[in-house]
Amino acid sequence: MRLSRSLIPTLKENPADAQIVSHRLMLRAGLVRQTSAGIYAWLPAGFRVLQKIAQIVREEQDAVGAQELLMPTIQPAELWRESGRYDSYGKEMLRIRDRHDRELLYGPTNEEMITDLFRQSVRSYRELPQIVYHIQWKFRDEVRPRFGVMRGREFLMKDAYSFDLDYAGALRSYRQMMLAYMRTFQRMGLKAIPMQAETGPIGGDLSHEFIILAPTGESQVFYDAAFEDIDYSASNFDHTQDADLARFAALMTTHYAATDEKHDPDVFASVPRERRREGRGIEVGHIFYFGTKYSKPMNFTIAMPDGKLIHPEMGSYGIGVSRLVGAIIEASHDDHGIIWPDVVAPFKAAILNLKPEDAACTELCEKCYAALGNEALYDDRLERPGVKFADADLMGHPWQIIVGPRAAAQGMVELKRRAGGERHELSLQSALEKLAAHA
Repeated sequence: MRLSRSLIPTLKENPADAQIVSHRLMLRAGLVRQTSAGIYAWLPAGFRVLQKIAQIVREEQDAVGAQELLMPTIQPAELWRESGRYDSYGKEMLRIRDRHDRELLYGPTNEEMITDLFRQSVRSYRELPQIVYHIQWKFRDEVRPRFGVMRGREFLMKDAYSFDLDYAGALRSYRQMMLAYMRTFQRMGLKAIPMQAETGPIGGDLSHEFIILAPTGESQVFYDAAFEDIDYSASNFDHTQDADLARFAALMTTHYAATDEKHDPDVFASVPRERRREGRGIEVGHIFYFGTKYSKPMNFTIAMPDGKLIHPEMGSYGIGVSRLVGAIIEASHDDHGIIWPDVVAPFKAAILNLKPEDAACTELCEKCYAALGNEALYDDRLERPGVKFADADLMGHPWQIIVGPRAAAQGMVELKRRAGGERHELSLQSALEKLAAHA
């Protein structure tokens, strides 16, 4: 993408109404623009980040056998009356009446709808277990939306739902999804800590929230540093093997981890002093087991081999896809701007043409742009080099390929790594090979 023709409106100054780092940087880097309180338009660069995060989430859900579908955002109120949540959910639910005076709502979550879909479609024990998910926009009418996409009213979420015949099966699904979550966050370059949590309006009696560490986080967290050393991809946990899932679950629940709400100083004191960690954290995911909380009142039954009808055991599993964009920035930035992990950056590299009117500069930049294609943002603007350097740092591209007239005359470029700031002067081919090695 050529920056001269792109809708990436960067800002030099911090917006006055942006209270936290991620909100300021998302506005300044041209990722989003607010359209009304708590609702944002995602501009091209921001949307690219959103898509990359969603794709990682999708791949890890698929890897544990979850099936993707898509449910509507507008739901009939009668489904929520069946479960008993319509009146109890609160004012965060946006209630609507259509032209026929039918009561509808803009879904804040989908437990009722997925239960209805399954009771229409699944009849026999032979058809379970199953896990389904979708990535969908939600709406919750927050009384005080703030902190940009971290606490907006409209947000993109991955929500998954499991259906099992008994508690043992439900616990297995719960552990499979927890494993998928830890691998998801690790792929994004995040240190995530699973912590036991309250179930809130979702309900149930087993729940974990996933906290990523960030100095500006909303929660105080206490945890065992042993979590920092676990490689979830290389630990040979097979999601199809009960023994591996039990070993994984033991690893997740043996080490101490708690937010300030559930913190027990006496238990934390039993953690070896050198492994005790305190800090701030941001919730980016939440999983729940709630048994028959929805299947029973909504009369969803399954026929067992002996003809007996049972209510399936259920769980739900959420990841804040749009929230992750802000959370990653909170965890990875400096005084100059965003520092994107390679896998979610809107562009792998920025090509900075320091003198577009110089033929050698432009020729080298065009060759670089042709080689990198859609993964490069080519700054071909007629701007001063200082402006280009500042914008590249602000937008956080993992690499900067800097092309000035002196080096271009020798067929050389300067390659800068955004994280760390190290620079190397080398040939264009060598620079491209170095970028390819980090793919």
